[in-house]
Amino acid sequence: MELENKILSREIQTLLYESGKTLGTAESCTGGRIAEAVIATPGASEYFKGAIVSYTNEVKERLLGVSHDVLEEQTAVCEEVAREMVQGAVKTLNVDFAISATGIAGPGGGTKEIPVGTIWLAWGTADDIQTLKLEEDQGRDINLATATTRALQSFLTFLKDRLPKKVEEEYV
Repeated sequence: MELENKILSREIQTLLYESGKTLGTAESCTGGRIAEAVIATPGASEYFKGAIVSYTNEVKERLLGVSHDVLEEQTAVCEEVAREMVQGAVKTLNVDFAISATGIAGPGGGTKEIPVGTIWLAWGTADDIQTLKLEEDQGRDINLATATTRALQSFLTFLKDRLPKKVEEEYV
């Protein structure tokens, strides 16, 4: 997955660099792995502004503006928290796009309602956010690696769908 992440990161870099857009991450269970994958490509400082590792609800609330009520009613492992983390990262980091991850990587911490391996990913802009729920527990290391790769894949697809296509000039 590491090689795949480098390839994905390079494609993301090309799209963001050409468009002049910026990216940040807000990560809980992935602990900065998505940001690490993004900066593995030399030149990331041209478009990547930073990351917030919000491992606790307090940090999610204070730095990312995640709703206390949502955290209390739905827990930190839900689609709404992943969405609010993207919105908070866009605002706090002053970026065009953000990627977020919140979940239970394991081996412990799961419940019957939210088992180990449940990870919510989100990506987008403050007004255009997409999400993906991962639910398969393959052990902590693989859960985190899978979440990182799926976040990059999903964000790359999002960018390709939303950024203007580069027009190639033809010379006759």
